[in-house]
Amino acid sequence: MMALRSLVTFITLLSFISAYGQYTEVINSNRPGVSESAFSVGTNVVQFEVGAFTVNEEHTPLRYDVSGFGIDFSARYGFLFEELEISLDGVYQNDKITFNNAAIPVENKRSNFKNFSLGAKYLVYDPYKNAEEDKPNLYSYHANRSFKWKSLIPAVSVYAGANFDSDPNPYTAPGVEGFSPKVMIATQNNFNGGWVFVMNFIQDRIGTDDPIFQYILTLTHSFTPQWVIFGEAQGINSDFYADNIFRVGGAYLWNKDFQLDANIAFNTKDTPSVFNIAFGASYRLDFHKDKEVDNGY
Repeated sequence: MMALRSLVTFITLLSFISAYGQYTEVINSNRPGVSESAFSVGTNVVQFEVGAFTVNEEHTPLRYDVSGFGIDFSARYGFLFEELEISLDGVYQNDKITFNNAAIPVENKRSNFKNFSLGAKYLVYDPYKNAEEDKPNLYSYHANRSFKWKSLIPAVSVYAGANFDSDPNPYTAPGVEGFSPKVMIATQNNFNGGWVFVMNFIQDRIGTDDPIFQYILTLTHSFTPQWVIFGEAQGINSDFYADNIFRVGGAYLWNKDFQLDANIAFNTKDTPSVFNIAFGASYRLDFHKDKEVDNGY
């Protein structure tokens, strides 16, 4: 009984330490979803997140289908301040589009970056910082899992970056090329019981012929120290392409610096219908050092 109580106390303390700082003892990946956490990876941490996905689309009214594969990647680095992170992100796709509206189907092979961007994210508000009154109750398991109204106040970060689009590109609207700004607001709520809710609001390709607005809502739940499940909704709105995509999946923490994940993505329309399967991994190089505390001696 004492051993079980000690284990619960240790896990509670570890969860508290992870939740109230930028740097965490275990890897903190944005995968397996596509949303961005409000928090950075921590100073002097280099983190790589990469995934491979299938492409399966069918446009019923226009009678074409798309099949292929893609790779998405992110390189993240905690720079100068705990609140600051720079990142390089991209999605590369290689597929075949088949038009079935003629007597003989016509096939075209395509490949290019769907997006490629470099930017910086900064945490402007952290409700968990210096929250002395919210430290875990070492004597009450139920008190630590009870709902706290303060948890409704999210951490907030802002992102600013630039896209680079080549022309011609089959995945962007005609005339979209070169550099264009991208901005985002990311929020994150950490609830008791291993629940985390992230929201992203993104304005992309600003000033081009096809500006894009996106929102991403991601809910994750860690039901053991190693296993996490998630559900996600992504809305995309532009003149060239609009959709609502849903994802479900999970991740497994192999060790403190390495994570594996998998998910499926789908939508509910036929212009086109989407059903993709993805597998990915995240790995970090941890050079982080805690700042020394000056006690005046």
